[in-house]
Amino acid sequence: MSKLFLVPTPIGNLRDITYRAVEILGSVDLILAEDTRQAGKLLNHYNIKSQLQSHHMFNEHRRVEAVCEKILSGKSVALITDAGTPGISDPGFLIVRACLEKGIPVETLPGPTALIPALVNSGLPSERFCFEGFLPPKKGRNKRLVALEQETRTMVFYESPFRLIRTLDEMAGHFGPERNACVSRELSKIFEENVRGTLSYLSDHYKNKPPKGEIVIVVAGKSKY
Repeated sequence: MSKLFLVPTPIGNLRDITYRAVEILGSVDLILAEDTRQAGKLLNHYNIKSQLQSHHMFNEHRRVEAVCEKILSGKSVALITDAGTPGISDPGFLIVRACLEKGIPVETLPGPTALIPALVNSGLPSERFCFEGFLPPKKGRNKRLVALEQETRTMVFYESPFRLIRTLDEMAGHFGPERNACVSRELSKIFEENVRGTLSYLSDHYKNKPPKGEIVIVVAGKSKY
């Protein structure tokens, strides 16, 4: 049966992909990719020849209907992003919603996502947590942080290396400079780094050592005592 497959892709190490993911990517009629150049590296590595088409945040609104029509005509389609699971701080929600509204089956494979390794590796409580993704770069940023001041669960954020220091300083202002946190960088890659400490310590650390690469910030929740 034709359907939409959501296929997680490695967040760094190309070997972090399931046999089933490779099998599906090689068998579908069309692969929608956030960046076709980035996707090409993965597909070439596994000798996958399926047709490739761009599908990203700037064109997904106008592409959704056409994709649904392809599936309804009998084509099988897979959606991948640059790294991780589609729909988690990446394109995916719109096309899933459209497919479900039209009665198109959607199948999501388990697989890589940066937030879970960073959370577990942080050493902070992981039995209950909230994932906040990227903070708004401008409007709504302060409001979001204010809303999280009373959060008792461990919090997980994605961040750009260019905004990391600003974010750590703002978090210290809202949560307190002594709040424990962990910054994970380049997960699963050669230069993976996990730096743990207070928000003030982490800010000072990265002011002296400018960060590079993909970043996850894990912050302890407010103490109940």
